[in-house]
Amino acid sequence: MLTKSVLMALGAASAMLAACTPQVPTASAAVNDKVYTVTPDAMQVKAGMVIGEVTEMKVIERVEEGTGRVAAPAKLTGKLSLKNTSTDQTMRLVGGKIRYIDIQGQPIVLEDNRTEPTIQLGGSTYGSPERLDPGQASSHTLDAEFPAAALKAKNLKEVRLELAFIPSQFREETLNFTVSIGGQ
Repeated sequence: MLTKSVLMALGAASAMLAACTPQVPTASAAVNDKVYTVTPDAMQVKAGMVIGEVTEMKVIERVEEGTGRVAAPAKLTGKLSLKNTSTDQTMRLVGGKIRYIDIQGQPIVLEDNRTEPTIQLGGSTYGSPERLDPGQASSHTLDAEFPAAALKAKNLKEVRLELAFIPSQFREETLNFTVSIGGQ
């Protein structure tokens, strides 16, 4: 009987020690950025009254070291600059979409669990579009989902930026008030 109680005490003590022993952390694989260069990495295009320039373009995908597993899907990053070249029209920027076009001229769709890339161009207050007067320019950060199929060699032909803006007449008027001082 004594042996049985000694064995139970030893079992309980070893269980307590095992519970108190710190767990050895499992080493997780390092995640690195895999950068794909975009050639050319800067481009300027004029369409109507807008000059658009995208600079510092690159595609970044986060990949687990060793396994090659994709930790974060690819994104297109860069800087988008827009300029209103009109001399007499203001433009209100509403937003935009990015389309990836393959070598056959067809859109490349994103994987099922990813959203279509859009560009938010709104001003400082919620929901207000940004206004560009004649000659005025603005800059925006570009950070858009990028399809995995476009990463394959010679599959991507162009990146298409579809802007939505509302042009309106820009006019300056002068108001003259005829006044006199002290009955003069």
